[in-house]
Amino acid sequence: MSHHVRAGAAALLSLLAACGGGGGDAAAPTDAPAAATAPVDASQGAPAPASSPSSSSSSSSPADTAASADGSAVAGATEGAQAAPAAAAGTSRQDAFRLLTQASFGPTDAEVAKVMASGPAAWVDAQLALPSSSAYLSRWDAQNKAVVARNPNASAGQQPISSQFFQQAIASGDQLRLRVGYALSQIFVVSTQGLSGDRARAVAAYLDMLDKDALGNYRTLLQDVALHPAMGIYLSSVKNQKENPATGQVPDQNFAREVMQLMSIGLSQLNADGTRKLGAGGAPIDTYTSDDIVGLSKVFTGFSFGGPDTSNNRFMGGLKVRDPNFLSLPMQAYPQFHSTSAKSFLGVTIAPQATPNPNASLKVALDTLFKHPNVGPFIGRQLIQRLVTSHPSDAYVGRVSAVFANNGAGVRGDLKAVVRAILLDPEARSASAAAGDAYGKVREPLLRVTAWMRAFNARSLSGAATVAATDDPGLSLAQGVGRSPSVFNFYRPGYVAPDTETGARGLTMPELQITTETSVAGYVNTMATSVARGFGVANAAGQRDVQADYTGELALAGSSAPLVDRVAAKLLGDGVPDAFKAQVRAGVDSIAIPALKANQANQAQVDAAKRNRVYAAVLLTLAAPEFIVQK
Repeated sequence: MSHHVRAGAAALLSLLAACGGGGGDAAAPTDAPAAATAPVDASQGAPAPASSPSSSSSSSSPADTAASADGSAVAGATEGAQAAPAAAAGTSRQDAFRLLTQASFGPTDAEVAKVMASGPAAWVDAQLALPSSSAYLSRWDAQNKAVVARNPNASAGQQPISSQFFQQAIASGDQLRLRVGYALSQIFVVSTQGLSGDRARAVAAYLDMLDKDALGNYRTLLQDVALHPAMGIYLSSVKNQKENPATGQVPDQNFAREVMQLMSIGLSQLNADGTRKLGAGGAPIDTYTSDDIVGLSKVFTGFSFGGPDTSNNRFMGGLKVRDPNFLSLPMQAYPQFHSTSAKSFLGVTIAPQATPNPNASLKVALDTLFKHPNVGPFIGRQLIQRLVTSHPSDAYVGRVSAVFANNGAGVRGDLKAVVRAILLDPEARSASAAAGDAYGKVREPLLRVTAWMRAFNARSLSGAATVAATDDPGLSLAQGVGRSPSVFNFYRPGYVAPDTETGARGLTMPELQITTETSVAGYVNTMATSVARGFGVANAAGQRDVQADYTGELALAGSSAPLVDRVAAKLLGDGVPDAFKAQVRAGVDSIAIPALKANQANQAQVDAAKRNRVYAAVLLTLAAPEFIVQK
């Protein structure tokens, strides 16, 4: 297969060259497009102010979140697409395929048939009605119990989380909910990089919470995030104590800063369509100041692990009083550690409290964030990026923002309505919009793998999709669920790749930040092995746990044309260019099938050649820009 691995690598490297790379050395500056004439805030995708209230104090990376980019550099690329969503009778296979690429972990023949029969709107509505099947915590507990039985000092760590992600992506019916929950995990970030060993249990519980809340109300999600012990540990709001002038102690500001910067309102004030409001001299207007961070940090004092009492020992996490579920129970209020001084932030002041009331302070703070006009465009644009296209038009963001503000029944923050609006928007469903050269997104590495698994009806030999960490860029996928290197995710939503065509046009392309020479080769090598041998951890017999089913492809292996047609239809849908299929056929045809001898003595060689032809067709398609770029 080495020849075909090289061919696949060449295909992906051609994508890298066409895109101009991105990412590169993690320490290198990557946020300024080549054509910029002023400093650029990569989170906003447009010239940035000279300074930010949070940039100097951020603990993780330069301040950059995901407000909308000004689309004026590519006006008309996708702006104003008006084609209505297809009705059931007019839903082509390609229409269905595109919807499932956006709204699930990958199209399957059965799911494509459902969409074609019902139409996009009915399929989306049916998915929105499904309850959550998420089971990260129960999977972690079961696996940890087995690990501890073998070694009382060991822990299941992160592996059950990685495994459960693929198990659910392959087999769960509530694909849309889980896909949105996965998107939210890249906005409201926690990571087993900072929560390792036993503390990975908190991440498992957190991912279940995101999946449960994915189609609920944003206000509920915001509170559940703020009180989750995974977030409390990760951003140090657990055991956060009130100020003490005598000792100079001040509340920890980490979560107060990031909940504004990354999870709700962003750095710059936004119009409803996500474009930035401009002040004197055309400079963006900051959403908050350092004083706002200080005021909000006081709100998040006096919260710690849940349990049956609010003793000082429980607040401090004492081993003798910890609840067995302290890593999954919501944090609770401990009034004795809560600041009673005035708390001013975002134009609101909580008056000094004679009796400390942390829950009352929290409600005011979260209500204030929830009602801020930035939230709709700020969160809406990121969800569009994760599901549909990396650089949505201002009009698209505006339509989604309007639904966040009012779902049609006077309810603000209805994520179910927001997701429906994103997927059924004319810009998401229009084939003409998709044809625009500024439309689409680089498919995330994890989603490339799940699309391959689902396309070829992958099954787990163990029944549990046993998969280890996948975030090593050279040896795996450069991305893993719950494995972000920082609170800023693997890539920033406002990332504009330097020295590229997209960068020169000011287009936000987040996934290009992890598209490097190393990650490109790592992906191709990972898939070359996985296509032929399976994905995941090997069992005692040396078999990798997740195996694709190529029965239908093997039946066509003797003739490259129908084989390539079938593989292309499964991974790319309809309308695949003939020139692309001709290139893949050439690779397949380079693998000769020996004539079967009369005594069938060379049957093994014949079968091996057929398998290799199938592997070549699949790998070359998985490595091609036509697959890597979601349109």
